[in-house]
Amino acid sequence: MEEWTKRREELKNSILHHASVSYYPDLPLTYRETGDYKMEGFSIKNIFFQTRPGVYAAANLYIPDGNGLFPAVVVAMGHSRDGKLYPEYQALGQTLAMNGYVAIAIDPWGAGERATVHGDFEYHGANLGASLLNVGETLMGVQITDNMRAVDLLLSLPFVDNENIGATGASGGGNQVMWLAAMDERIKAVVPVVSVGTFQSYILNSNCICEALPAGLTFTEESAVLGLIAPRAIKICSGLRDANAAFHPQEMLKSFHGAKAVYGIYGADDNLSYQIFDTPHGYFPEMREAMLGWFDLHLKREGTGAPKKEKQFTPLPASVLMVFSNGQRPSEVVSTGDYCFNKGSRLRSGMLSDESMDMIEKKDALKQMLKISDNYELKDIHQLSDSNDWERYILETTTGDLIPLLIYLPNKISREYVLIANSKGKNGVKALLIDELVTKGAGICIVDLWGIGENASPEATRIDGSLPEFHTLSRSVLWLGQTMQGIWAGQLEIVVNWLINSHHVKKITIDADKELAVAGVLSSVLGNKVNRLILREMPLSYLFDKSGDVNHFSMAIHIPGFLLWGDMSLAVAMSGKDITFIDPVTISGRELSVKETDDFRKEFYHFRSLSGERSEVSFVK
Repeated sequence: MEEWTKRREELKNSILHHASVSYYPDLPLTYRETGDYKMEGFSIKNIFFQTRPGVYAAANLYIPDGNGLFPAVVVAMGHSRDGKLYPEYQALGQTLAMNGYVAIAIDPWGAGERATVHGDFEYHGANLGASLLNVGETLMGVQITDNMRAVDLLLSLPFVDNENIGATGASGGGNQVMWLAAMDERIKAVVPVVSVGTFQSYILNSNCICEALPAGLTFTEESAVLGLIAPRAIKICSGLRDANAAFHPQEMLKSFHGAKAVYGIYGADDNLSYQIFDTPHGYFPEMREAMLGWFDLHLKREGTGAPKKEKQFTPLPASVLMVFSNGQRPSEVVSTGDYCFNKGSRLRSGMLSDESMDMIEKKDALKQMLKISDNYELKDIHQLSDSNDWERYILETTTGDLIPLLIYLPNKISREYVLIANSKGKNGVKALLIDELVTKGAGICIVDLWGIGENASPEATRIDGSLPEFHTLSRSVLWLGQTMQGIWAGQLEIVVNWLINSHHVKKITIDADKELAVAGVLSSVLGNKVNRLILREMPLSYLFDKSGDVNHFSMAIHIPGFLLWGDMSLAVAMSGKDITFIDPVTISGRELSVKETDDFRKEFYHFRSLSGERSEVSFVK
């Protein structure tokens, strides 16, 4: 117990830190009601309340008839675009209320009435949810904050039994309530449905970004997170026919048995339970009945925990449960885009007001942010047979990465090479560019970086639904404590150093596009051996652009905490390289206005003067 108590506190603090959880227990809830709908045995209030300074969440509050005190349950939504309006989640609220529980169903951050355009429902994850990373937040973290504030709200209600608060949800909602119960000891019983598996099984699975804890697998597994809930009551419900491998019962059982050891320390084995249903992914009636029996036992002290028959309920139209009339949402209920833009603008204002910077500290901070290891080096060089005047090499790193290269030798009087990194791989390099460089007499090096071209794989590129490219791989490296941009920047530095040492190169130009253009800048800041950069269709700022296409870039564009560090204007100035921008864009792929380009120039010159560099930038369309 002594060992676990110490580990428990360290683990909880690590999760709060890596998920970037901010909690404001003394912040006024400023609870407001916009509607009240009476049904047989209960009523539903449409409400919104403050979860963090100036940020409000929309929710439905289900209240049984009578004076109370009633036990209460936080109902967390999964990945339905319409959030609390989805019939499956309405069923939870109504079923709980008809059985004597107050239930609060909150629209998840970025979903339901918290979407970009009110009434135009959208998926809250993918690039939209990942944009929080750039301002130093995580979708997981803001959801934990929302749900802890939901508990605050429940405890403020005079008809709620403050000693008996539960939580339940399915899929992403099941994950939410697990994290909530692990972080908030006011939750006395929790029922996560079709959501418990193992964190290892998330690797190369296309789960939502809200289910990604940066660096999580470097310090914990899901069994330990379940252990944080001990000795409080938890019942895990899984579907035998769940198509998501991360939530399959065989993965759930690994975490269950790991958590059982912790529950045994407390002598609370009976408070940990699981049940496997012959169902696919979802929160089905038999699961709701199991949930009711569990909550009756642990929140009401009634029954044996056996399933309780569900009463008939009627899903309601969206018009009844909408907190605001369509398109009439107040500004306090901010979307993900608004939040990222507002916070990003504040961070950029602070950056631009700096009149001095320690550039060595800035480079060290950038390297730490990108998660580039000091031990990431070239280990071996494999030369293959030539192919049509192209030399072929594979560079092997100390971590086992294989970097395939094509080399076209320069003419005898040239020692200039152009290193081409294309976001579509070497097959995406235009023949016209190759012909121009050959005519010029320059050497050419074409590289397929990690996850691209010959380095791609079906597992890494597989996505579910409309998720963006690199969703699966980006989430996986986050769990492993790395970043895509850090991996690419490190690989570019290895290739550059190898070219210099093996081919006696005097001048190197990196020609890269889109996400790889960002990696080219970051690599040149840290490596400082490139002479020039040609950057195609690169974002000139990481400030959220509300007027573009949020999925213009792949998930690999995001860098956790980048706007806390600075922005691209600072990185470009610190690179010390002459840079040509071809068709630069915003982070959402929108063409830049003349004013935006001029503003970038001003920022660049400001940071260039602070860095002591003498590089120049030019723009080509």
